[in-house]
Amino acid sequence: MLDLKAFEKQMIPLAYEEAAENELKEIIRRNKQELGEKLVLLAHHYQKDEIVKFADEVGDSLELAKKVSDYKKAETIVFCGVHFMAETADILSRERQRVLLPDTAAGCSMADMVSTEQLKVAWNKLMLQFGDDVLPVTYINSSAEVKAFVGFHGGVTVTSGNAEKVVSWVLEQKKRILFLPDQHLGRNTAFHLGVPLEQMAVWNSVNEEIDFEGDKSQVRVILWDGYCSVHQQFTPLQVDRMRKLFPQLQVFVHPECRKEVVDLADGFGSTAKLIRLAREAGSGARLAIGTDNNLVGRLQKEMAAKGVHIHFLNPMACACVTMNRIDLPHLAWILDELIEGRVQNQITINEETMKWAKVALDRMLEMK
Repeated sequence: MLDLKAFEKQMIPLAYEEAAENELKEIIRRNKQELGEKLVLLAHHYQKDEIVKFADEVGDSLELAKKVSDYKKAETIVFCGVHFMAETADILSRERQRVLLPDTAAGCSMADMVSTEQLKVAWNKLMLQFGDDVLPVTYINSSAEVKAFVGFHGGVTVTSGNAEKVVSWVLEQKKRILFLPDQHLGRNTAFHLGVPLEQMAVWNSVNEEIDFEGDKSQVRVILWDGYCSVHQQFTPLQVDRMRKLFPQLQVFVHPECRKEVVDLADGFGSTAKLIRLAREAGSGARLAIGTDNNLVGRLQKEMAAKGVHIHFLNPMACACVTMNRIDLPHLAWILDELIEGRVQNQITINEETMKWAKVALDRMLEMK
């Protein structure tokens, strides 16, 4: 899990914060050119436009992490995303490659909602209650330590794009599943696989017990009480308001949204799926998309030229605060440091954690 002391340590020289935008862009362009194939710059879809324009690859967290090893000549991977993404890239990178995060304070509030200490307590209590009949599953949006715990206990990682396939497989292996840390992705996925809400319970990480009224032996899906602060902002009222404004509107949302929002949408899916739905829409189509507004704004500009109207499901939604910590000053600084032979903000994982986290990732990647 991200060390909170990183917030204190991440102090770049004031000159970068005070530099003009054009100056920072020139520093980044110059350094990228000088470093050449030794450098690969990856940017998550939710990054700001000013960062995305410099990326060699843009994608979701796992998609980018898997591409790291494709760059055989690259020695340094600068990952413009958040901490768990850089960790995953480090796990899947080649031995001689190093992964840097421009700002180590770029964490993920959802990933930080479960620690290995909390997970150990929950796991021990669930074992006492249900015996060896629970398999853990963790969303890719979790720390390497949590992935390692899941891998060690026979579990697997999951993404929003393959959630139904993986959860379906897990429910064939064991009677029950512990899904963490995002309760909404877990609930939406299990429900669409036919698991009724009456067979789902939420693990209350504060009280350290299952929130469930009734016979706990009927529980099949145990949902950690985490959530994405960005996607939890979307509400049924916003969907209703948009439909009243535009009767022909189609609404598409990410499965990290609440079930009530997903139920009202015309479709839901991973970031990659939402992009595909937007790009496949015919001229004259009108879509509202419920996900990070940095991405929606880019799709809006891109699709306007093709006659497709893209709306923010909630134009006032706050962007991911930690994702947006990656900015031009930090990117210019970390590249300047590389040029000077100083490696800053390298993401490293201890051998044991790396081993078991990779087991959890590999179990997912090996699924056909």
